[in-house]
Amino acid sequence: MTRFIHTWLFHHTLKPLILVLPTLYFTLSVEAQDKGYYTRYYSDKSLKKQAAEWCATDQWRQGFTGASPHRSVNLTEFYRQYQKNPTQWEALFKWLATTDLVNIPKGRHPIEGTTLTASVEDSHNEPLEKRRSESHSHHIDFQYVVKGTERFGLIDHYTSTPDCKYDARKDVIHYSYDKGRTQFYDSTPDRFFIFFPGDWHIAKVNNDSGNQDIRVIVIKVDYID
Repeated sequence: MTRFIHTWLFHHTLKPLILVLPTLYFTLSVEAQDKGYYTRYYSDKSLKKQAAEWCATDQWRQGFTGASPHRSVNLTEFYRQYQKNPTQWEALFKWLATTDLVNIPKGRHPIEGTTLTASVEDSHNEPLEKRRSESHSHHIDFQYVVKGTERFGLIDHYTSTPDCKYDARKDVIHYSYDKGRTQFYDSTPDRFFIFFPGDWHIAKVNNDSGNQDIRVIVIKVDYID
């Protein structure tokens, strides 16, 4: 009798579930790919809430009030990296808060007390086809446009493939990508961008304003696993 009950349960409950799981997984995978994958995903809702609350308190600013994170910034990654590497992040924001970013000479400027260097670039945007996508494994790109408008692109991981080998010396890899699956954002002086290793990006893309001249601050922060 017990054996009969076990057999009945398998055929009427477990077996149908087992048969449907591959289809369900495939459906979810297709839906995820349709939406694209642009930054590292965190499923821990408590951690995401904690990160959002921390960002909202402005504890990280160190007196810097010139700009806030763009909505594309992965706040959970920002929170986790700041906690793991407070010395560099605190020094970065203190430097931004105490420096005349518009009038400081272009070039490379060491950030006191750290190994960080702020690169001040007077540059210009270019057509998308002239710009290369990239990501980094060991560094985080902090980018803040203090004059003009720079357009950034975030490329979809699902539809992108590396078009070169990883260059360990420069800590960079480039990608072939689907333009139609790329998200574009304009960077202005009231927002800064942070590109973590999971953010495959394109910088200095032409915007629609007609003025492509920019001054941008680029600081590469160590990424802590």
